[in-house]
Amino acid sequence: MNQKNGKNSIGLDSCFEEFNNPMDLFKKWFEKAKETEINDPNAVALGTSENNKSSVRMVLLKGLSNEGFVFYTNFNSKKGRDLNKNRFASMCFHWKSLRRQVRVFGEVKKVTEKEADEYYNSRAYGSRISAWASSQSEPMKSRDIFLNKIEEFKKKYPEEKNVPRPPNWSGWRIYPQEVEFWVDGEFRIHERLNYKLKNNQWIKEILYP
Repeated sequence: MNQKNGKNSIGLDSCFEEFNNPMDLFKKWFEKAKETEINDPNAVALGTSENNKSSVRMVLLKGLSNEGFVFYTNFNSKKGRDLNKNRFASMCFHWKSLRRQVRVFGEVKKVTEKEADEYYNSRAYGSRISAWASSQSEPMKSRDIFLNKIEEFKKKYPEEKNVPRPPNWSGWRIYPQEVEFWVDGEFRIHERLNYKLKNNQWIKEILYP
């Protein structure tokens, strides 16, 4: 890497480095965030859209590879319904401790049954039970109804190591088409490096703040 005064060859802070694949840079930033963020460095804002109505919420990143970013949910939830109709989504990671942000846009596909089973079985017993009991995003007349359903499913699946995965609970993987890295700068002179996927090749560009 060609550096001068802490900058790389395209004039950005050295923390951007010079990776050709944005996933390599994200992995380095993510590992750093794990050291500095007090809670949930894998927390990410997920944006979906149905019929031109956008919706955003926080989820947890539960899988990361060169293919993309994985999160899990009830497919009958609001985000699940959105993604069944519009298979494009965006993510935004913000690590305040590092004053860094990463934005992701791409196509979303379901993870394999094997992947979903492996992650589901790694969850705590209570979390697996609540996946059965919760009609995620649906109106709830009383919280007691939900708590009673949890107790019912505990009776149905009393063995902690033998709770099957609900058929409507699985994961999505965002296959990135754009990944933007952002670093806070004094007087709002931020630094932004964007990767765009074109013809299966990543193209880098610097953006104005």
